[in-house]
Amino acid sequence: MNPSSLGWIGKYFHLIKDDAMPFSTFRDLYGELKKTGFVYGINIRIPRKIESEHKLTEDESAKINLLNALYYTYVLETEKATVQEFITVVNQFYTSLEINHVSFLEKLLTTKKGSNKLEKIIESRVYLEDNVLSKTFNSIITNSFLYIDVLTFKQYLHQKNNIREYAQNIEYIAINIIYHALNSKEKNKSDKKLAQLFESSLTFIDVESQNFDGSYRERILANSEEWENRYYLEMACLTVWEDKSLDYKESDFIFGIGKDLGFSTKQISRSIEEISSFFDKNSEIIPFLKDNNLAIQFYDSMSKIVNKLIIRNSKRLQKELSESKELVALLSKSTVKDLSSEEKKKVQNQLIDICKSVPSLAIFILPGGAVLLPIFIRLIPKLLPSSFDENRVE
Repeated sequence: MNPSSLGWIGKYFHLIKDDAMPFSTFRDLYGELKKTGFVYGINIRIPRKIESEHKLTEDESAKINLLNALYYTYVLETEKATVQEFITVVNQFYTSLEINHVSFLEKLLTTKKGSNKLEKIIESRVYLEDNVLSKTFNSIITNSFLYIDVLTFKQYLHQKNNIREYAQNIEYIAINIIYHALNSKEKNKSDKKLAQLFESSLTFIDVESQNFDGSYRERILANSEEWENRYYLEMACLTVWEDKSLDYKESDFIFGIGKDLGFSTKQISRSIEEISSFFDKNSEIIPFLKDNNLAIQFYDSMSKIVNKLIIRNSKRLQKELSESKELVALLSKSTVKDLSSEEKKKVQNQLIDICKSVPSLAIFILPGGAVLLPIFIRLIPKLLPSSFDENRVE
């Protein structure tokens, strides 16, 4: 499965279609989303049942984790597992949130199929920037508040009215908690990066128009929704613990906010311990902790893009060539004995693939071919070899 190519949602559901329901309660799902880093806004891995031929980037992992979270939230809340109905409902959900707008070019490249529309929506939710150039220059590209989509979708399945206001309230409380958590500690460079990451992830409120005066605690005291309050506590713990320390001021803030949210001292301590464990295991790969200047960020981003293209396309070409070797063997065999129907079909498919490889490779070696190839795949997917379409479902 390739989350950067058209058709990945269809491939996702093809991969999980025979799996048993992995979660019996939303608590189980929440635990899994914490392990992947999705709740924290740091996607360090994807669900184990989903296998990718290539190493995924953080944004690709975020796409899979968001779809996975939305789908199993839908199944748990509605006790339904109809994929097409889920896709219809989640598209309607994003329409209600007024964040499903796509550009003219995206409309041109996207079919009317519901899953393809959802792919574009998820892509727009994951990326903070709108164009390739800004993504290249900015190493921080993945939305850290994606879990708010899941909480809001959970609410939408039971109450469809005023859903955007619901999301605004969650985002307002979350950013206020983060702001005051940062103020409770001694500042360092990564704190500034963390603040920028969360501010740039805002969708429903404008941070410049907010007054961080402490009045958000009134909303906290009035809120009794367990999973919203757990998320607020996670955000507070994440913010104060990212420097791997917890002094007495930070401790007072965390336990104070935790008490307001209705949690016991034991539950608050457990959240801190889980954050600590997460950072200990993954601190080397958490993007916002890397202290790079703009030139290094640009070099690293370009290197990752080029490296990904080279590795993925070299594997595809290798696959084509290996299949061609099999074709030669089958053709040789056909000179001395009849081929079975399965072997004949294999010969036919591989001959077609080889014929299609010529225009595909011509496009790839052209200047800018790495950019043109994904567009070509979207416009005429059937004209590319099967090894170039990782999301194809036979």
